[in-house]
Amino acid sequence: MSQIGSQPEWNANELRQAIKSAGVALWTWIVDDDTFVMDAKAYELWDIPVEQDLTFEHLSAKVHPADRDRVRAAFVATRAIDGPFEIDFRILTTTSDVRWISARGQGNEGDAATKKMTGIFLDVTGRKQAEEGHELLAGEMSHRVKNLLALAAGLTNITSRSTETKEEMAKQLTQRLTALGRAHELVRPLPDGQGNAALLGDMFTVLLAPYDDVGAFAGRIRVAVPRMGLGDKAATSLALVIHELATNSLKYGALSNDTGLLDISGKVVEDDIEIVWSEQGGHTVEPTRSAEGYGSKLLQRTVSGQLKGSIDVSWVEGGVVVTLRLKESQLAA
Repeated sequence: MSQIGSQPEWNANELRQAIKSAGVALWTWIVDDDTFVMDAKAYELWDIPVEQDLTFEHLSAKVHPADRDRVRAAFVATRAIDGPFEIDFRILTTTSDVRWISARGQGNEGDAATKKMTGIFLDVTGRKQAEEGHELLAGEMSHRVKNLLALAAGLTNITSRSTETKEEMAKQLTQRLTALGRAHELVRPLPDGQGNAALLGDMFTVLLAPYDDVGAFAGRIRVAVPRMGLGDKAATSLALVIHELATNSLKYGALSNDTGLLDISGKVVEDDIEIVWSEQGGHTVEPTRSAEGYGSKLLQRTVSGQLKGSIDVSWVEGGVVVTLRLKESQLAA
């Protein structure tokens, strides 16, 4: 590199090294006969063998069908439009993978005698994948926020009709929303490629922990369910179900006194997960009292509508047995 005045000047070898280190591929388009000339890096980037007679149409066949017309129009426009141009598009490799390429050059500023246009290709696959990932994440977050707001509005409406005082409403609504928050915290990546999920056993253990952590409650809740992951959507819905069942138990059932027991067991039945919520040592409750309550309606709607399952409630002396039958595939959603 030489220094002319205050501006540095690089020699040809230094420029070649810079181009190589940057992963830049060179191309020249001879407009009159549609011939395309590329360097070795460009052939590698396009995943095609070196050919003597490469045309723009030949190269266009490698462009993703959804981008092909757009790319043709952009290159043709360079014949009439002055100044720099840039276009990003996808190509198909021999392994059927999609690769993103950015083509950059100068429009209508080629050699006047030979009518050549020269530019560069860059592999921008990493950047495009990151952009797509960000867009998907933004869309997913927007979708989650909308769902949570709709769910919060529905819970507020239901709670307002099932409580008599603002203090009772505030308490019940806070408990329901807190249960949703705990369920959301459980959603995390699982090992061995199991995806984003909460574990079924963790869901019950975490949400029931407040009822089993001190005094006479300690050790009165037992959980034994199959080890499996829950999807984000299922985790939120199941959290509501667990909270409603626990609330009923604390009011009328096994957790309403110092001697009651709560046992949650589960097993796989064909394509379903059967969960049995069994209480002993609670008060005797008239079936109609709970069956007609808003909490029971919420349970029915959540289990049948959101989880696509069924719920059966059997009243026994001093207790209740609730059987949930849920599709394993739905729990993973």
